[in-house]
Amino acid sequence: MKKIGVIFSLLIITGIHSMACTIIAVGKKASVDGSVIVSHTDAGPDCRIHLVPGRKFKPGTQAAVHWGMIELGRKLGDYGEVIGQIPQVEETYSYFQTAYPQMNAYQLAIGESTLSQREELKLDRTKCKQIMTIEQAQAFALQRCKTAKEALTLITELLEKYGFLPSCVDESESLVIADVDEIWVLEVFSVGNEWTPESGKPGCIWAAQRVPDDHVMIIPNWSIIKELKLEDKANYQASSNYMQEAIDRGWYHPDSGMPFVWQDVYSPIPREWATSRFWLFYASFAPNYRDWPNRFTTDPFKGEDQYTQFVEPLSIYPFSVKPEKKMSVQDIMKFQRSTFNGTIYDKENDATWYYPDAEGKMIRSPIATPFPTEEMRKVLKINRRRNVARARGEYGMIAQLRGWLPNEVGGIYWFYVDNAFTSAYVPIYSGVTDIAEPYKVYDKTVFQDNSIRWAVDFVDNLLYLRWQDAVKVLHEKRNPLEQSFFDEQEAIDNKAKELAAKNPKKAAKYLTEITIDRMNKVHQLFKDLRLELITKFTNNKQGI
Repeated sequence: MKKIGVIFSLLIITGIHSMACTIIAVGKKASVDGSVIVSHTDAGPDCRIHLVPGRKFKPGTQAAVHWGMIELGRKLGDYGEVIGQIPQVEETYSYFQTAYPQMNAYQLAIGESTLSQREELKLDRTKCKQIMTIEQAQAFALQRCKTAKEALTLITELLEKYGFLPSCVDESESLVIADVDEIWVLEVFSVGNEWTPESGKPGCIWAAQRVPDDHVMIIPNWSIIKELKLEDKANYQASSNYMQEAIDRGWYHPDSGMPFVWQDVYSPIPREWATSRFWLFYASFAPNYRDWPNRFTTDPFKGEDQYTQFVEPLSIYPFSVKPEKKMSVQDIMKFQRSTFNGTIYDKENDATWYYPDAEGKMIRSPIATPFPTEEMRKVLKINRRRNVARARGEYGMIAQLRGWLPNEVGGIYWFYVDNAFTSAYVPIYSGVTDIAEPYKVYDKTVFQDNSIRWAVDFVDNLLYLRWQDAVKVLHEKRNPLEQSFFDEQEAIDNKAKELAAKNPKKAAKYLTEITIDRMNKVHQLFKDLRLELITKFTNNKQGI
């Protein structure tokens, strides 16, 4: 029990990041408009966003390798402790930096999701020689690459040469790397503390698989790559040690006659935080792909009846699937905001929220919330199953990549902070030269009126005053603003495209101004919402 307590404390300190990130990706033939889409939610603690400009360097320059990029508490542009150096390139490209670097000026985008890995592969940073975190490799790729395949090659070379150093509770990592044409999934596992750069062996174990253009997929903090068909070089890649490491450790026996299933060999026993999201995604977007477990219900007692619930094998979930309807950015937004409403996982519909009215009819309390706090869960005995959206989120994005438009117009970085359920997405064009100030500001130790993160968090807290009614106010104000961004998109695209053809600087100025204006509107929306919510739902009106 003592060991479990220590592990739990560590997870709390790190924001339980190792089971917090969800990636969704949509191929260009599976999206409604032909764009490639990749998303990433609930990322690292540093939710501030800034644009890192491209630069030119003299031959022989070295580039710093950092530890702590995802953490908060430093000045913007300080990426943490320097733990190594690699040769710099002569020219780098501009990209958006938060805790994780995510999209560059050439519509190259990367989503990240931490995976679980076997205990034997985990590292002790005080002993190991590995120095390349996944987020540092992402940054190098966005600085130096224009296509997904180039980025995949560079990232795997860096991880093999300098050694993969996990930054999230010593777990493994997955990336979805996308450009305007294709999507690749990369999964990376550690090789333990004994590796050295001088060994000549790869400093990680990795496998990669291409997502078919007409498919969609999800990574809910779990490996999704299964059998590797390496003879198909257009769709599969892997490190030279991808199988040998498993053989040497006794996890796979070639003479057993069993196939080598990457997902089974390198991941531990599946956990419900992953399988619940696998289930919801595929049951929602490919309901007829197979006979999925039936977990949809409005019965508040069904979620408590765990004895009769199905426990499915992970193998029923595909690497990717052709959706029954083409997907849009709005579809992904809706999924990222999911609280498992209408399913056995729905904490907002827990039986404890119900009580009899004057006529004896069971009604749900207006304070019922899909995000009960730790103390609420203890008192009300509500389960701790995670939602897709997380009340204690950090930030997230949806990268929409449109190859038929100039790069500065085609890439849109839909960005939110805090809880996806509460927050608003704002579109940031890849051609901007700056970001609105409230999105660059966040100190978690002190409230800041000029911080979008604090503004959203303020509203998120006020919703608890009377959740069921307060959420309606949120939707009435937030949803029209978000919809206006979509309604205006075509006209903005056309104007920016025309400007880019004549005067790229004017196009950049136009996109920057409109993006900053929208970001400021989102900030003002949440500042206004906090006043409206406290006025309408103050506890002075709740019969205390």
